[in-house]
Amino acid sequence: MEIREKLGDYLNRVALRHDQFIIERKGKALAAMVPVEKLEELERAARGRLLESLQARGSLSQSHADHLADEAKHRTRKRTRKRT
Repeated sequence: MEIREKLGDYLNRVALRHDQFIIERKGKALAAMVPVEKLEELERAARGRLLESLQARGSLSQSHADHLADEAKHRTRKRTRKRT
């Protein structure tokens, strides 16, 4: 309820002071509020680790890389659906 009442304040704190918040419901973490720069940093790091992992395996054909990407996307979607 607090986030509903003070959303503008929280957004300002995240954007201007780079505060980070975990949003919970009934004690269970549901989401996070982080500065956009932090999110972009996390995404870059994840892509970098994935690229390093793929390079360590040796060269991949484009079709094999596409197949792995599709498989990862579908596994993530299935896992997300099961949790809800």
